[in-house]
Amino acid sequence: MPSFTPAPPVPPSSAPVPSAAPVPAVGSSRVDRARMPLARHVVEAVAVENGVCIRPLAMRRVDTATGETSVHAVPCGATLASKCPPCAERAQRLRMAQCKSGWHLDTEPLPDPDPPTDDMKTLATFRADLEVVREQVEAENDPAGVAEIDELIGQVDAELSALGVRGRAASEQRDRPRRVRSTKRRQDVPDLPRLPVDRRTVGRTFTAPDGTVWRPSLFLTLTCDSYGRVHSDGTPVDPDSYDYRRAARDALHFPKLVDRFFQNLRRAVGWNVQYFATLEPQRRLAPHLHAAIRGTIPRAVIRQVAAATYQNVWWPNCDRPKFDPDSPPVWDDAQGGYIDPSTGTLLLSWDEALDAIGEDDEPAHVVRFGPQVRVDGVTADFRTAGRLIGYLTKYLTKSLDTCHAADTGARQQHVDRFADALRHEPCSPVCANWLTYGVQPRNARPGLAPGRCKGKAHRRETLGFGGRRVLVSRQWSGKSLADHKADRRAFVSALLEAAGQKIDQTRHAWQLLRPGDPGTPRRDHLILRAVAERQTWRSQLQAAQQAATTVPGAVPGPRPPGPTSQRGHQEFRAA
Repeated sequence: MPSFTPAPPVPPSSAPVPSAAPVPAVGSSRVDRARMPLARHVVEAVAVENGVCIRPLAMRRVDTATGETSVHAVPCGATLASKCPPCAERAQRLRMAQCKSGWHLDTEPLPDPDPPTDDMKTLATFRADLEVVREQVEAENDPAGVAEIDELIGQVDAELSALGVRGRAASEQRDRPRRVRSTKRRQDVPDLPRLPVDRRTVGRTFTAPDGTVWRPSLFLTLTCDSYGRVHSDGTPVDPDSYDYRRAARDALHFPKLVDRFFQNLRRAVGWNVQYFATLEPQRRLAPHLHAAIRGTIPRAVIRQVAAATYQNVWWPNCDRPKFDPDSPPVWDDAQGGYIDPSTGTLLLSWDEALDAIGEDDEPAHVVRFGPQVRVDGVTADFRTAGRLIGYLTKYLTKSLDTCHAADTGARQQHVDRFADALRHEPCSPVCANWLTYGVQPRNARPGLAPGRCKGKAHRRETLGFGGRRVLVSRQWSGKSLADHKADRRAFVSALLEAAGQKIDQTRHAWQLLRPGDPGTPRRDHLILRAVAERQTWRSQLQAAQQAATTVPGAVPGPRPPGPTSQRGHQEFRAA
């Protein structure tokens, strides 16, 4: 965190004096006292107005040059407004900047990899010799020799990484068998066109009759299929016939379907399509995808790919429970696993259950998109792109169960039924719900209970989305989220240095203060200090902006891309 020179204090005479609020009498009623705001709420309200975190972490800053120490408040970094509104807003604006920076690029964001050097080739040749020697030693049944060769292979891989080689020359998992499922397409889906995928990621340009060149992009909306008729508010017409189980399974595996869709789309159009997508629920709580796609693709092709995309879930059958909730499998220390409480037999392990799936068996579940596919063309016009970026990220600060208010009894009941279905569905190979279907989870351990899996997908606020709410392709902007944060910090630092306020970020060391540390101040004190510090920073930033516009040659480099035109304020809030 940068350190700034304190601004001169504001004279008391120039500070506005608030009007004195009436002080309740000593004998006022309990209702009057209950209407009085708590001091903690007032402090948090002031912090929110100034963009200060309301759940800060206390960190000790040590000046490595002088040895001086001080305690500062560091933002918690929450992404939900229910936990910390300022941090959630900061994260949302950062995502908006990330989306805008890669949507209408006209050049490739990442360069081609550099060719391997002679040292890299030499080490790779030595690595190949070690691979042959290892196979020979393994054939001679010499565990000590294999361990020695593996250690040497690890050293060679470390040397390759030190030279700038990404990844590993070979996988470390040698003995684990790889299950291969049939890649034959299902007969109930249309065929897909397939072209060789070019490495380009930017879209085509179009020339208007007046000579204007356009490079448009797309805004895509996809959703899942229907699970039963619903009213306009998203509640089922007949809750008893509504397929909550299929809805829960589609929500659990929807991100896999999204990945398969973009894989199929790249193969269908013949170039490396890049996207920035967000997941959110519809009113009926079905998964909903909004995606910004760089470049243009014919709408007919996108609809064809969406109709032909599916995802098979090759898991053990989990349609009929084998154990009653009152008598679930129990852990047996002697056998090292879960057993049937009535017969004492050991349940199938996860690998055994997967091996039992035959080639002619159907997958446990198939995820598909619904017929609702919307494709809109978007140009680099600020108003259109900015409006759609805001629409794309509008729910990122909310938990999924609060995106649509459950303000009626029918809506509340619909959320409850869907959350109950998610509670008992297996979310992953390590989920405890597999015990209900006679299968031990992967890496089973004592203490597992069906219906009490701690996976994120089972939580009410996630509605089955156990992964990330934002899905970004690797070559969207050529930068990670940490890179975008660094760009914004660099912009603020350059602006302040141009005004004569040099920042030395390498001079200080930071230590996190744990609860119970004698030097840890109370949270209210941290927030009040952070509010005062934020006001000082804001005055310094405004002075630096004014100096940058009046002093020739003092303007820093181009600012990082952002979703709005309020340059200094937004950059300051994000940094």
